[in-house]
Amino acid sequence: MVCWILLLISLTPFTWGTFVVNVTQSSYQAEENHDITLDWTFTTTAHMSLSAVYIFCQLLTEDKGPTVFHLHEGVEVPESQDKQFSGRVQFDKDVLREGRVRLHVSRLRTEDSGVYWCDVKTDDGTNYNSCHVNVTAARDWSEPEREPERPDAAGWRWIVLICGLGLTAAAAAAAGLTVCYCWFKKTQTGKKDIILESRRRNGTNYISGSTSEEPVRSTESDQP
Repeated sequence: MVCWILLLISLTPFTWGTFVVNVTQSSYQAEENHDITLDWTFTTTAHMSLSAVYIFCQLLTEDKGPTVFHLHEGVEVPESQDKQFSGRVQFDKDVLREGRVRLHVSRLRTEDSGVYWCDVKTDDGTNYNSCHVNVTAARDWSEPEREPERPDAAGWRWIVLICGLGLTAAAAAAAGLTVCYCWFKKTQTGKKDIILESRRRNGTNYISGSTSEEPVRSTESDQP
């Protein structure tokens, strides 16, 4: 870790006279298999000759430093490029005279993460600058990414759920009361019919019994 910190400190650009190298973006965040464009600018003059331009770009990590791009006297040197970047780095030579070092890196890998250091030398001087690139693993698109639920949405969801449960319980209670009432009504009606039937039968028997069993009273004429 200490070596890494010292390395970053050592990469802090210094100005040699009036020749300066800058980065258009100090940090890049990209995803695996995507493309990025690294861009440096440097001081130019009207009499600058492309044949006198030297560019050396390198990826610096904790355990290695592969060469990303090498330009010698205005001519690319592909054999100097590390196999990690073989066929994946394209140099935009059209903007070199404008004082720009533009590298297109395609099909990014997670191992491409690190500090990209670029040293530029012309007849007017030499200097360097660096930028940081972080490449993350590609996401699994088989499952759609869910938007984080807002707290207010979650609160309303609970309210709706509670109200729904309350209405369901009320409906169930009403249905139960209706069934009980109907059963009670039917029971009372049955009992009433039985009582009426019993009274009707008892009344008939009493009348017939009193007619047949009424005692015969004796009269005075029948006495001796």
